Amino acid sequence: MSEEAKSRGNAAFSAGDYAAAVEHFTAAIALSPTNHVLYSNRSAAHASLHHYADALEDAKKTVELKPDWSKGYSRLGAAHLGLHQIQEAISAYKKGLEVDPNNEGLKSGLADAQAAATRSRDAPPPSPFGNAFSGPEMWAKLTADPETRMYLQQPDFVKMMQDIQKNPNNLNLYLKDQRVMRAFGVLLNVKFGGPNSGDDMEIPEETSTPQSSASERKEDKKMEEKIVEPEPMKATEEAKGTKPQAVKEKELGNAAYKKKEFEKAIEHYTKAMELDDEDISYLTNRAAVYLETGKYDECIKDCDKAVERGRELRSDFKMVARALTRKGTAFVKMAKCSRDYEPAIEAFQKALTEHRNPDTLKRLNEAEKAKKDLEQQEYFDPRLAEEEREKGNEFFKQQKYPEAVKHYSESLRRNPKDPKAYSNRAACYTKLGALPEGLKDAEMCIELDPTFSKGYTRKGAIQFFMKEYDKALETYQEGLKHDPQNQELLDGVRRCVGQLNKASRGDLSPEELKERQAKGMQDPEIQNILSDPVMRQVLVDFQENPKAAQEHTKNPSVMSKIQKLVQAGIVQMR
Repeated sequence: MSEEAKSRGNAAFSAGDYAAAVEHFTAAIALSPTNHVLYSNRSAAHASLHHYADALEDAKKTVELKPDWSKGYSRLGAAHLGLHQIQEAISAYKKGLEVDPNNEGLKSGLADAQAAATRSRDAPPPSPFGNAFSGPEMWAKLTADPETRMYLQQPDFVKMMQDIQKNPNNLNLYLKDQRVMRAFGVLLNVKFGGPNSGDDMEIPEETSTPQSSASERKEDKKMEEKIVEPEPMKATEEAKGTKPQAVKEKELGNAAYKKKEFEKAIEHYTKAMELDDEDISYLTNRAAVYLETGKYDECIKDCDKAVERGRELRSDFKMVARALTRKGTAFVKMAKCSRDYEPAIEAFQKALTEHRNPDTLKRLNEAEKAKKDLEQQEYFDPRLAEEEREKGNEFFKQQKYPEAVKHYSESLRRNPKDPKAYSNRAACYTKLGALPEGLKDAEMCIELDPTFSKGYTRKGAIQFFMKEYDKALETYQEGLKHDPQNQELLDGVRRCVGQLNKASRGDLSPEELKERQAKGMQDPEIQNILSDPVMRQVLVDFQENPKAAQEHTKNPSVMSKIQKLVQAGIVQMR
């Protein structure tokens, strides 16, 4: 079961779904808590989410479990570097090289860390976000994003980015290039993988599919309703031996299809095939007509012929992928009666190996979800769910938390709408130190039953452990709206207020301040405040212009943002 969870984590990491990867690796760790590779992989996933503090904890655990494994030190160095703890990163990489002196990854990481140390000595203090185009982080972000990763294979794009990196003002020279603008957006607005993350996941690299725009989703909806329209002949599709009469028959077939004269369309596509057997688009178009008219077996036969013939002719891989996608769509239609989605999933997966088309990936996800929903319906049993939850409770009392997680998970598979099972599993994850997973369960508990006070105490406690005191306070206060006399919630409020007041009074130790700053810089709300030109001027006024600062204190919105910066340790009030 641990290996299965690890495999799911690897697959999620490869697809760019780092949050899901963390969840799967955590489940694997719960089942195999001494496996150093699992901590290493989860560290990589945390780093890819820019959760460097969590990545650091997992890297430390990796080294603790396997001190003679060089990859652990690579993870450790990457996490320290992500937290801007440059000297600690250098130390980690050097220790790794003592274990494996010839490790190129450690040598590269050490060089990056030493270069960062040089820059920090020579350069003035950086802005909270640093230079978007500086250092190895730029290339790491561009590599992590599915779209810009493809651009890195284009020499002219790489040259432009190198030019901009040397002098950011050169950005103005390339503003008309959409690739550069896309890269600029990635570097400024989106979080992606950190340095050296995920390089030993033992999985093939795949290009993730970008999220569809609103217009693309609308078009996808149209295609779902219409199934698919036969392809018009494009100049690029015309093979060397294409016969004009066959092309004419295809065009007549397309026209008949648009008029919903399906029998005529089939006649024309069949005629085109007889005239020219070296163009598989005639087969895929006829398959589309069969799909539209509900003749799924005929559609599948034509798609199989198109794939076989396309490989014989070495046709465009996109055409082969189209035939496989059409075949998968036919199987989806048939699954409404057969209740078997496996053939459709297999066809879509094969199509994606030919060409990673967003529509095909969307159809695969829908087929997998339909299969999962069907299995859930057949597996649903509240009575057995209750029994599994009770078994989990027994293991929890015995402090056997991995076993308890197993039974709570089985309970949720039997009844995914039980808030108590989510609450109990959240408590287990908290005991195991899997705080992100526990937080997710606590939030699901609240979503299922907003009046269930345990959901709020679980969520608030986890946020408190994560040192997100302001968020924990909000959670406890929200719970008190439903249960005003709940002692756990009241105690939680007091603990949070105490911690927040420490920051306001400037009572934090240097270590606490450093940790809170690192955590705060990962908070999107803090990032937005610091990137706001108005707030930057406010902070300057507080340092240099007391009269202007006094005016700012009269603005509740400004003071609220300043208080958040104080609580995050970014700003200290004297």
